[in-house]
This record gives sequence, C-alpha cells and structure tokens, in this order.
Amino acid sequence: MNTESHCAGWKSRGIADRKLGATALRRLLCALLLALSWMGLNARAEVQRVVVRPADTGEALVNPGMGWTLHFYSNMIRNYGSKLEPWDTLDDWPGLSVVYLRVPWSFLEPKEGEFNWSLFDTPAQRWIAKGKKIAIRVSCSESWMRYATPQWVQDAGAKGIEFEFGKGPRPGGPLWDPDYLDPVFLRKLENFLAAMARRYDGNPNVAFIDVGSFGMWGEGHTGFSSRLSEEQTLEVVKRHVDLHVKYFTRTLLCISDDVAGATKPGRHFPTMDYALAKGVTMRDDSILVQPPPNSWYHAEMAQEFWPRLPVILEHEHYGSSKQRGAWSGDLLLKSVEDYHASYMSIHWWPREELNENRLTIERINRRLGYRLQLREIDWPAEATLGQPFLVETGWANAGVAPCYGGGFWGLTLKDEKGGIVSAHVDETFDVKSLKVGAPDQAPLEKHQSRFVVAFRHEDPRGVFVPNTKPGSYDVWVSVGLRDGTPAIALPLPDGDGQKRYRLGRIRVVEAPSK
Repeated sequence: MNTESHCAGWKSRGIADRKLGATALRRLLCALLLALSWMGLNARAEVQRVVVRPADTGEALVNPGMGWTLHFYSNMIRNYGSKLEPWDTLDDWPGLSVVYLRVPWSFLEPKEGEFNWSLFDTPAQRWIAKGKKIAIRVSCSESWMRYATPQWVQDAGAKGIEFEFGKGPRPGGPLWDPDYLDPVFLRKLENFLAAMARRYDGNPNVAFIDVGSFGMWGEGHTGFSSRLSEEQTLEVVKRHVDLHVKYFTRTLLCISDDVAGATKPGRHFPTMDYALAKGVTMRDDSILVQPPPNSWYHAEMAQEFWPRLPVILEHEHYGSSKQRGAWSGDLLLKSVEDYHASYMSIHWWPREELNENRLTIERINRRLGYRLQLREIDWPAEATLGQPFLVETGWANAGVAPCYGGGFWGLTLKDEKGGIVSAHVDETFDVKSLKVGAPDQAPLEKHQSRFVVAFRHEDPRGVFVPNTKPGSYDVWVSVGLRDGTPAIALPLPDGDGQKRYRLGRIRVVEAPSK
C-alpha cells in the first residue's frame, strides 16, 4: 500500500472540515491509513511464518547419562549375560543404554600386577559398537567366595576377619573380609585403582564407576560379615571415596546408599554427605527387595543428590523379588519418580524380565532420566541472505531428572539430497536449565533465537559466507554440542539417523542489491 499517495489524494478533495479544519483532518486520516498499513504488513508477516507443534512419539530414547543398565555380570560371572550369544546385544530392550560389569577384584588381578581386563572388554565391545556404554563395580567381599580380595593381598600381610555369611565374625569361618583400613590392603588397592583408572577414567565409553571396594557385594554394608560400627564405617568410606576420587577425575563415581545404613530413612548422613561433597553420586541397590511398605528407604536422601548428579537405581533380582511378593511394576515406576532417577537396572535374565514387564518398561521409559520435548517452533517461511531472522521455540523436559550434561539446540537446513547447506546453534539456551515436573506437567520454557543464513562480507563483491545459494530447504532440529553435532535423541518423527529431525521447509532468497 502506497500510504503517501493515499494521503495526497485527500488534499485534492473539497471536504474541508469546518470544525476541525482541513489540516487537522488530513493529519488524522494519514495517521489512520499508516496504522492500517502497518497492521496489514504485520498480518502478512504473521501469515508467512511456519508454526509446528510436534507431538511426542512415545518411543524409548537412548541418551547420554540415563537409561536401563543390564547386569551382564552380577558378582557371579554366570549372572546374567552368560545366556546371551556373542552377537546378541539385547537390541529388543527399549532404552537399554549401559552394560553393567560387577565382579570381584580377584577376577581382574589374579596375580599382583597381572590384569585380566578382557573380562570387561570382551562384552563391552559388543555394546560399544552399538553406541552403548559400560559401568563398573569391583568388589572386595562376597558371600559366595572366600577371596573376592585376591589371596595374594592377604599373603602380602593384609589383615582381615574370617566370618560366616549372615552370622558375622567367626575364627575359621569360610569367608574373609579385609580390614578396609589396613595399610597393606590400601596400598595394594590403590595400585589396582591406578591401573584401572589408566584404562577407564575419562573413557567416553564408561558411564559411571562404583566405589565398590567396601562391604558385602561392594554395597558398603558389613552386617552380614565383619560388622563394623558406624564410626568405623565413616572412616572407611572417607578413605575409599578419597582413593577413587584421586584416580577417577573425569568419570562419574557413585556409592551405595547402604553405607548410611540399609534401612535407615533420612536425608542427611555423614557418609553420604561426605560422598556428595566429593562429587560422588548415590545408587540404591535396595528397590523392591522387601514387600510394601518397605520397598525402599532412601528417596528422601536422593533429594540431596538428584538436583546436581544423576541417581542410579537397582531393583532386586527380579525372580527373588517376585518370590518374596515384593515385585510391583507400579512401585518400580514410583521409585523412579520418588528418586528422580536417571538409571534403572535390568537385574535378572533380561528377556524373562522384559517379556513379563513390557508395559512397566514402556511407562518408565517415558519418565526415566530426561526427555526433551520440542513442544512448538515458529520460523519465517522466507529468510533473506545476510539478514537475521527469528525462530521461536517452546521446550520442556518430560523426564524426572535434569539433562545434567546439557546441550544446545541447533537449526540445520538441508537440500533435497540431504546435504547440509546451513548449520546454526543457539548457545544462549542450555537444555540443562529445563525444569522437571510431575507426569504431564513439565513446565514449558519459550525461547527466541536469532540466526543469519549467511553473512555478507563487506568487500566490493558483496560475497556471502558461507556460500549458501538461494532456494528452498528442509528445516531440521537437533540438540547437542556447541558446534552443531547432534548428541541427544528427541521423541520426534522423521529423523535422519543422526539425531536431527525434519520439521518443514524454508525459502532462502537473494538479498537486495546495495
């Protein structure tokens, strides 16, 4: 609309208003026409925007820092991966992201300085090839073998206590607990941890490592064995946490909540507060061990951990839990909610547990860890080379835990052959900041991003960099690294297999000549 010509047209008309005067009337009408003109332009701009409100696909997601953990070794080597063929990576378990390898120290260092890392690496390589990770616990005390701590440690002079499982210390007992503060034991343990750290600390294929060098099964309790006092336990926990923190500086560490007392409810305990202060997170190995109302004890404790660190849950051996009348799919899901858990175990023969709990697993997958949802996105139907344009998005985290590792959303334009012609990342918005909520009540966070398809280089040729050509392109969204590499799967359809998702089209047009 040419507003000036319309205003000038009024001048030639003989409609001088006797009350307002011709000049005032012209000014009023011109202002009115200008306002109507701007309204029309804005309406057309609004029409020329693309608005998409994607629905969550409901699928299980495999993402960093969360998921189901398969007990491939559960202390005993035959539990529970031994029935899986070497080619079988349990691809049918939705949301499986980590393979958990829990073994006695003596299996890894049968002779001092000679290591059997193949025990870990053989199964690990199968899942690493599928983009999954491993987790590790090494125990020093077991209920089924005398020397979880290698016998050569005792032969070197380390002190310990003979005991009978469940009955406590007994001279001549069939089992042996090391003195967890004995200097010989600690020196040998430190040498082992240093060797393990050289191999696995900072290894991108390792999700987490347990502080498992203390207590029965590495769970940090001695009620079945040497029966340490609370004061002794606190001292042991501090020494063993410090040793692990010394060598594992780049990998997440966790410790069993049982160091605080397996059945003692509460939020603060000296042992767990010390671990948290050192950046060590909690795991609870006691989910559904006992029937209700004692299905777990430390959800209150988890409130100190989950806002900062991922919480790890392990349910009781599935078959044993069923036999005790302790198993409940609803309660398993509730434990994820109450603890704001990022990881949940697969603690049984996996396909038996899967076949009998598919609905529970599906429900847990929609809440376990984080689940980043793009609720809405709005971009212009047309972008001009060299000129900024705005994209408005609405994000939510439908999981129970933050996305601790964070990530930044990216906008990618691809041509009809799938080639990337323009990649952009908004570094002003980290998905780590998204708040969690109750089921279906995750708060929506809206954000406005500013992108430029190509910048005009101010030289006589007016070159655009990068050299993006005008045309129509597909719009893809992703979340990942600052450089635009996707890293987090989203519950969106039409993915490209690299964690980017197609949402629509945009036209890129020539910039007006100067």
